[in-house]
Amino acid sequence: MKIQESAENYLEAILILSQQKPDVRSIDIATELEFTKPSVSVAMKKLRENGFVLMDSDGYITLTSAGLGIAEKMYERHKFMSDFLMKIGVSEAVAVHDACRIEHVLSAESFEKLKLFVKSLKDEQVL
Repeated sequence: MKIQESAENYLEAILILSQQKPDVRSIDIATELEFTKPSVSVAMKKLRENGFVLMDSDGYITLTSAGLGIAEKMYERHKFMSDFLMKIGVSEAVAVHDACRIEHVLSAESFEKLKLFVKSLKDEQVL
């Protein structure tokens, strides 16, 4: 199922935050993404309704297995693209920004081929 880019960004942010702290709340997501708390609340409601996140009675947010799968996919793409762009000379700020956009539009086929290509360059000690 294809979900919107904004939902992928929210799920990725929840994953990253959950790796940094034991509990994630809407305010943490709002701070991380520089969004308003009401915007995050609306998004969390939609993500809950679609089965991507759970929220307990204290407001703590966790990813479901479906949400985690999407978040991990986006985070892997983001890290890979950021690293790749920096290795070819793009500044860190631009690489991170561009990777955030690329991760959502790159097909699974192209991403897998890019990973194989970079691996082959590393094997040949080119990169």
